[in-house]
Amino acid sequence: MHPLLKIFFTGMLVSFLGSLPLGTLNIAAMQISVSDGVAAAMLFSAGSLLVEIIYVRISLVAMDWIRKQERILKALEWVTLLIVVALAVSSFYAATHPTTKENVILSSTLPKFLLGVIMSAVNPVQIPFWFGWSTVLFTKKVLLPRQDHYNSYIFGIGIGTFIGNCLFIFGGLLIASRISNNQHILNWVIGGIFAITALIQLWRILKKKDAVHKMEHPEEMTEKIEEQMERIEEGIDKITHSEKDKDQPG
Repeated sequence: MHPLLKIFFTGMLVSFLGSLPLGTLNIAAMQISVSDGVAAAMLFSAGSLLVEIIYVRISLVAMDWIRKQERILKALEWVTLLIVVALAVSSFYAATHPTTKENVILSSTLPKFLLGVIMSAVNPVQIPFWFGWSTVLFTKKVLLPRQDHYNSYIFGIGIGTFIGNCLFIFGGLLIASRISNNQHILNWVIGGIFAITALIQLWRILKKKDAVHKMEHPEEMTEKIEEQMERIEEGIDKITHSEKDKDQPG
């Protein structure tokens, strides 16, 4: 497989798998799709995706500078916690008030693209995530400090995140269609997810397992990432071999 294609598929798989666990942004996109429609959810996802790509680009060329911004990262951790708590409260409020079917924060008049940008920008979790992955890829010589490698890597990440978000967006619509007359149930579920996310976020901050800690102790991330990288490489190799088998004459 061509090196650029390998980088593309690696970035896409990492991003796709990383977007599957329940989190603030993908659950928010799901709720927006239910309350405001697919177009609004897509705009929200586009805004959050833009910030993620910017963070990845910075992680490739200016990670030493980011590591020194400890106060900013800690402040963002608390801002994220407040936002998630507010989202949980808003969902619970909508669940307990039948006339209010929307999350007042996610369904505000703020443009959805801008809302996605803001919510993604104050979420520092993705910074150590991509720092760890980029470090491992550089170490394994899969990713080289070249412009074409960076572009292929970032493009793959964008595609992977977009696909992952679409699963939540259309999955939310499917769930909503099944419980069309019981919208409050979905609000309870989403509110519960936001509440659990807030508790986990608070635990990480108090136990110092937050983004700052991960940046100061990258070895804790890279060990797990290297194991995941081996699985991804095996998957890419299988894809490559299957393509070669198809090209060979019967």
